Amino acid sequence: MASLMENLIVILNDESQEYENLLKLSQTKTPIIVAGDLEELTRLTEEEQIVVGRINHLENKRQEVFNDIANVINKDVETLMLSDLVDMLSSRPDEQQKLAMVHDRLKTVVHAVRRVNEQNRELIKEALEMVSVNLNMLQAMKAAPETANYDRSAYNAGMQMGVDKVGFDAKQ
Repeated sequence: MASLMENLIVILNDESQEYENLLKLSQTKTPIIVAGDLEELTRLTEEEQIVVGRINHLENKRQEVFNDIANVINKDVETLMLSDLVDMLSSRPDEQQKLAMVHDRLKTVVHAVRRVNEQNRELIKEALEMVSVNLNMLQAMKAAPETANYDRSAYNAGMQMGVDKVGFDAKQ
C-alpha cells in the first residue's frame, strides 16, 4: 500500500507540473489572441497538444494506481475520492501531508487553467464576431443603391445595381 501511495504522489506531482506547463502556454496565448497572430497561435496550440498528450498519459497512470489502491482498501473506485485517501492516511502523517499538498496544488492549477482557457475562449469568440461584422460590412459595401424606378401605382420597382445573387453568407 505504501508503494502505491508513493506512486500516486509522484504521478500527481508530475501531473501538476504538466498542468503548470499548460497554464503557462495558455497565459502566453492570451496576448497572441488579442494581437491576432495566427502563426504563433498555431504554434502554441501544437505545443499545448503535446502537453495535453502527456497529461492524458499521466492521467491514465493515475487511474491505474487509483484502481489498485481501491482494490487494496476494498473501496469502490467510482466513489473513492482523493480527499478520502487523504483522510484515510491519518495513521501516516508524512504521506497524508504529501498527498494533501499535491492534491491542493493540482486543484489550484487546474482551476487556473480553466479560468485562463475560459478567458481565451471569450477572446476568440469576440474575434470571430468581429470577423463576421467585417465580412458583412464588406458585403454591404459591394451592394449598390436601388434604382429609382416606379411602376404604374407609384410603388418602387427598383432593383439593386451590381448585386449578384450568389455570395458568401457570413451567418451560416
